[in-house]
Amino acid sequence: MMTTVRWAGAAVATAALVLGPGRPLAAPPVPPSGYTIGPEDLLDVTVWNNTGISRTVPVRPDGKISLPLLDDVQAAGLTPKQLKDDLTRRLAKYISAPEVSVIIREIHSLRVAVLGEVNKPGRYDLKSRASVLDAIALAGGFNPFARRSKMVIVRVEGSTVTRIPCDYNKVVSADGQQESFFLRPGDTLIVP
Repeated sequence: MMTTVRWAGAAVATAALVLGPGRPLAAPPVPPSGYTIGPEDLLDVTVWNNTGISRTVPVRPDGKISLPLLDDVQAAGLTPKQLKDDLTRRLAKYISAPEVSVIIREIHSLRVAVLGEVNKPGRYDLKSRASVLDAIALAGGFNPFARRSKMVIVRVEGSTVTRIPCDYNKVVSADGQQESFFLRPGDTLIVP
């Protein structure tokens, strides 16, 4: 009996992942021109014909990168194009008509944590936007003690901590569109 219930739950979760999460309630804002650079991302900054300034740089936890001549430059929160324009403007003081390119080498800022009654609790790097169901799948699913209807998403924005209740049973139900949550970078999903 327990095996049948477990397989039925897995089948419903798989169907929800395949069919899509529906309308997200807590979807992160998508910038108009694509990916937004975040802390811990790795960037290739290239200035054409200038190997002394060109380099691969990590985005520090404070959101800045360090480059010769420019010192610390804010990168997190900008698109690669916005950072390219900012670096071009700043380098114009030192180099005549600089040609700058910014390439995202590695994405590490899309990280969420899954804690509690899951099979593999931990922090997970994502490559794109992910739902609560995606995070549960990454964490190996629920263990037998999980209280699926009592999950909570903890979201920190500045100095504000928001606790968002999330009921797995509503997420996978036919009318679960209101409960389909997308996680944001830095979110923690707690499964009591």
